[in-house]
Amino acid sequence: MSPVLIYLIFINCITFLIFGLDKWLAQHNKWRISEQKLLGFCFAGGVIGGILGMLFFRHKTQKTSFKLAIGAILILQIIALYFKVIPFDYF
Repeated sequence: MSPVLIYLIFINCITFLIFGLDKWLAQHNKWRISEQKLLGFCFAGGVIGGILGMLFFRHKTQKTSFKLAIGAILILQIIALYFKVIPFDYF
């Protein structure tokens, strides 16, 4: 298995868990994870984990600006793959 694929699996799992943790923190009135950090994990390659975390935990689904940011990150990453910024042969 390629190192890039291992990284993407890892970062998406971590991002998914961080969205779940932030939802739990919100429900228990605890100190929260900032939106910038959540988006940072998505930008680092965890956008699929972020989207799945939003849907599974029903977290940040009402915040339009956050959904738009996630969508923009997804589009940027698709464009990066299309133009081979991250070559397909690594997968």
